[in-house]
Amino acid sequence: MRNPYSYIEAEIIDIVEETPNIKTFTLRPRAEIAFRAGQFMNISVPGVGEAPFTPSSNHNVRDKLDFTIMSAGRVTKLLHQMKKGEIVGVRGPYGTAYPLDAFKSKEVFIVGGGVGLAPLRALLYALFNDAGDYKKIMVKYGARTSKDIVYKEEIVSWETKAPHVDIEMTVDVGDQAWKGNVGIVTTILKDLKLNMNNAVAIVCGPPIMMKFVTFKLLDLGFADKNIYLSMEKNMSCGIGKCGHCRIGPYYACKDGPVFTYDKLKDLPNIWE
Repeated sequence: MRNPYSYIEAEIIDIVEETPNIKTFTLRPRAEIAFRAGQFMNISVPGVGEAPFTPSSNHNVRDKLDFTIMSAGRVTKLLHQMKKGEIVGVRGPYGTAYPLDAFKSKEVFIVGGGVGLAPLRALLYALFNDAGDYKKIMVKYGARTSKDIVYKEEIVSWETKAPHVDIEMTVDVGDQAWKGNVGIVTTILKDLKLNMNNAVAIVCGPPIMMKFVTFKLLDLGFADKNIYLSMEKNMSCGIGKCGHCRIGPYYACKDGPVFTYDKLKDLPNIWE
């Protein structure tokens, strides 16, 4: 019987410094790993520990994987100290993916905050793979400051992927270099020009941001069942055994991390 905690070795082949505390690592695993946008994997630093991360790369590409990681804990700090050529372990994928077939012929509205744009980048690549299948792709993204925006060199190119792609960004605190909107991300959730009867919303970011974005989306007319949340909550084992990621009757690692709001709205403390 295969050990469910065994991992595939992967070489770090590139590192991009996105912000002062966020880096994107490109890994080349020893064996190809297939995943779907929205699923996550565990990355291990041999002899130290592991942590869960959602790939931020195109799921059509299997021979290498991108992970955009914030330095926030013991494992992530050690990952940030690693160099190209070093080896990590990867196991997975785990959890649920975004239901792309259900999004077809719909207007797809995406809201991200901070490093929460990482899982959404994988989703966007998946949408761009078949951009003609979707009526509209709209992205609203917020960061604390202009220095905290991830994928700076890339975001501007997303609007060229299809004629119906629209991107808007905001920062909580402006500076002389920033010419866009200043304010939290909910301040740009207006005048959406969406057909709410044919639209889905996807949200990923810090819990407090997701909470107020969800409430705003409800006010705008989105149905509970059409709001998709990426609930990456204290995931550890990845297979529903440790119980750290319980959300009511669900395990984020096994039943999520992608949930529709109608499944969670009556559960206590979902935003903690």
